[in-house]
Amino acid sequence: MDSLDLQVLRQALQWRAEDRGVWLVTVLETWGSAPRPPGALLAMRDDGLVVGSVSGGCVEDDLIARVRHGERVDRPTLVTYGITKDEAARFGLPCGGTLRLVQEPLVDVGWIEDVLVRTQRHELVARRLDLATGQVTIEPASRAERFEFDGRSLRALFGPRWRLLLIGAGQLSRVLAPMALALDFEVICCDPREEYHLTWDVPGTRFSKEMPDDLIVQLQLDPHSAVVALTHDPKLDDLALLEALKSPAFYVGALGSRGNTAKRKARLALFDLSAEEIDRLHGPVGLDIGARTPAEIAVSIVAELVAVRHGVPLRQKKTASAPARACIDAR
Repeated sequence: MDSLDLQVLRQALQWRAEDRGVWLVTVLETWGSAPRPPGALLAMRDDGLVVGSVSGGCVEDDLIARVRHGERVDRPTLVTYGITKDEAARFGLPCGGTLRLVQEPLVDVGWIEDVLVRTQRHELVARRLDLATGQVTIEPASRAERFEFDGRSLRALFGPRWRLLLIGAGQLSRVLAPMALALDFEVICCDPREEYHLTWDVPGTRFSKEMPDDLIVQLQLDPHSAVVALTHDPKLDDLALLEALKSPAFYVGALGSRGNTAKRKARLALFDLSAEEIDRLHGPVGLDIGARTPAEIAVSIVAELVAVRHGVPLRQKKTASAPARACIDAR
């Protein structure tokens, strides 16, 4: 799922409210270097207007031409592009790629309304489409699930599959949160300090006044979760890190210089964390792009989040100082 898919559903709902004919097109399978992944969604109006994408260009043009020439499917129908290398080149599918789609008429919009309401509540749901009957059901989903197609039905996810917990509601968090939202993270900001939480007003995010370590335990972080500590206050950051580093979160980072990162790791070593768990800490947080302003630092952090999420080696990473073993600053 990505945020574009929810935009597609909102637009499709609006078109149906205007009594226009609408078809949904979903990527089922890809072979080779197809531009869009399985589950990618496009909505097409009866006059050829489209929102969303299934290929990034020529396939959309062909679908539009079919509708404008009167080809209006009345049940879920499979469409395949790129069987041959010549056809793949014609439709902009590199390296002989192949794209398999399902095109379906949008008749009942109740399921779209349900998906939009539930995702607004930060729920992760799945839409199951029976290709034989066109019946749609909405089911709860878990973060570990992915798009599925078994030849008879498809199951597509909608909602926040990835989650980012920001510790601290300062200026950097205010800049970082919208960037993470654009990358399809559910964003939660945690700061128990009254002078900060009273002014948090970033749309689309959740806010918690609980102590960060307590919230981390409650959230039950999973491999689709990330934590970034940004308060500069060890009483908040370190407590959060103690819990986060023991969790299966895919990313745990903390703001600070190389010297402060070394001191932080030394403090963490005094508690029940193993050396391997402490080594999971990304500090200094973010990629080394020479960032100075809050916006630049936020860019470096989200870039590192994306790299770690996709398993890309961190080639542009500033190395932390060696852990301090004496004169530990325990503040």
